[in-house]
Amino acid sequence: MPNIHQTAIIEKGAVLGENVTIGPFAYIGPRVKIGEGTTVAAHAVIEGITTIGKNNRIFSHAAVGTIPQDLKYDGEESELIIGDNNTIREFTLLNPGTKGGGMVTKIGNHNLLMGYVHLGHDVILGDHCILANGATLAGHVELGNHVVIGGLTPVHQFVHIGDYAMVGGASAVAQDIPPYCLAEGNRAVLRGLNLTGLRRKIDREEINSLKSAYRELFEQGKPLQEVAQTLFETDESPYVKALCMFIKTSKRGIPFTRK
Repeated sequence: MPNIHQTAIIEKGAVLGENVTIGPFAYIGPRVKIGEGTTVAAHAVIEGITTIGKNNRIFSHAAVGTIPQDLKYDGEESELIIGDNNTIREFTLLNPGTKGGGMVTKIGNHNLLMGYVHLGHDVILGDHCILANGATLAGHVELGNHVVIGGLTPVHQFVHIGDYAMVGGASAVAQDIPPYCLAEGNRAVLRGLNLTGLRRKIDREEINSLKSAYRELFEQGKPLQEVAQTLFETDESPYVKALCMFIKTSKRGIPFTRK
């Protein structure tokens, strides 16, 4: 059975799984579904058409599923979907989708959203991502898996950040960040590969392949799209191919300093 504090407000129609805990003065709207083992701390607000999976921890004063901060939003019945085993810290703000996007904001599994993180409408977040305090994702941003975003970093709408990428703190991101790369700066630019993250998950031979591809792509002064196409066709590494495909399909461009 759910464990609900006597001061919490649970609207009729809300669905709570086994062993869900709702803290003091929390509010759960009528179209919210919360999976088993999830905890919602004091004063958190969860509303809208919001589906939350198992074993999530939602901390005090989080605002989850409130309407998008988009002047074009017109009351459409868009959704927020949150997976399993996520940690959503104090004062986070998570909005659902809009008809101008995919009608859904989606958060995967095993993510850590630190205090004051904002995920705008139609954001897609993969698995095992870490967003530090004050990271701010505008609408339509897409993050892959194992992405790390530093504190106080704003990400422009429609930006795509690939798997295992890392963005330093206080770095304004206005263009796409390819997978496996490290970016930072007042206007974020590539600074190399995210070697610390890669060494945790990828063997040395593949990392060496990525190093070679990175040099060829970003440090030789050659046309980026041409190099990406050549490497995609000739390099056998699946990681290099993923990097090149990301570059080939980028819509906002890649922020790197030409040599």
